[in-house]
Amino acid sequence: MGATPPRSPLAPDGFPDLPVIGGVRFASVAAGVKYKGRPDVMLAVMDAGCAVAGTFTRSATRSAPVLDCQAKLGGDTGGPAAFVVNSGNSNAFTGRNGVEAVAAVTAAVASATGVPERRVFMASTGVIGEPLPHARITAKLAELNAGLDAGGIAGAADAILTTDTYPKGAGRVVSVAGGGTVSIAGIAKGSGMIAPDMATMLVYIFTDAAIGQGDLQALVSGACERTFNAITVDSDTSTSDSLLVAATGASGVDVTGDAAFAAALEEVMLDLAHQVVRDGEGATKFVEITVGGAADDAAARAIGLAIANSPLVKTAIAGEDPNWGRVVMAVGKSGQAADRDKLSIRFGDILVAENGWVSPDYREADGAAYMQQQNLVIGVDVGVGSGTATVWTCDLTHGYITINADYRS
Repeated sequence: MGATPPRSPLAPDGFPDLPVIGGVRFASVAAGVKYKGRPDVMLAVMDAGCAVAGTFTRSATRSAPVLDCQAKLGGDTGGPAAFVVNSGNSNAFTGRNGVEAVAAVTAAVASATGVPERRVFMASTGVIGEPLPHARITAKLAELNAGLDAGGIAGAADAILTTDTYPKGAGRVVSVAGGGTVSIAGIAKGSGMIAPDMATMLVYIFTDAAIGQGDLQALVSGACERTFNAITVDSDTSTSDSLLVAATGASGVDVTGDAAFAAALEEVMLDLAHQVVRDGEGATKFVEITVGGAADDAAARAIGLAIANSPLVKTAIAGEDPNWGRVVMAVGKSGQAADRDKLSIRFGDILVAENGWVSPDYREADGAAYMQQQNLVIGVDVGVGSGTATVWTCDLTHGYITINADYRS
């Protein structure tokens, strides 16, 4: 599993040129946690005055790092902070060993950086059920601390990857209403076990904006519902999903209540969420599913996810088969209200079905031609109300089976 898989056909051209965020420095190193000869640990250290917000998996089998982060978040605010992340081992379902590993690493980070241990947030991603060889991480902390660099975010993005085929980054520079400019830069990892129930996978976002922890948390929690909580690759929720956002305040620009900052933060989150889907294991198609006419927005979301998670829908998309009957099936199994005789379906701008029946103008050849595109939109209206939602997914190919059959090899 050490070899880098072929780059996703849906990947962007390259890692973006992200703005440098004042008040945060990055380092990465090859510690040999699992992989050989590639970076697998990253450290980010934020200066005093930093606010940290986050969301995490709701899995009943959450990992030791997730539980530790949840216990620390929202407690002591405003001091320096540090994020330490390893790939290759999730430190999940590891019992007392997992708790001890987190304590050892966070204490060592605190010792190396001077950041209070209660402000050191750890995350781990990779294989479940194997003890984390944490001594390999602690042995590298002096090197990591010495290598901290404000321009090191791209290396950090590389170090957190597992089955990902490319590092994921997104950024924005935004002018706020009260005057002044703030910057946002984020990185993410995620490719499989993607059906978040919080945020998703591992995501780290940094901004030089000044904002209180409570206000930042409200922004992050709300935006998650429309971004990371609206994507799925395979319907499986990870034990380790973590999203952390650090606002260093280094710009001196207060963004409390600023609509432009809130919009820019959500844009960065959505960009990263889409990149995770585009790197879905074995994916060849990026699919947007829009649902209208539902009883309410929650019902629309449930219908959208039923379509997005259907193996029959996803394999039809992989085979470029415009099998709209499978969409009908997924709507019906969602458990949400739908009027069969008012149901309509579109593939892009092509009206496939209306009033509960195939459209008289629909031609199978048109649907088949549309399905050959890499970026697809499936639109559904279920005819019972005004609820709407948009979710994103990818197709399901044999590549997904190959990757996951060999995952622990």
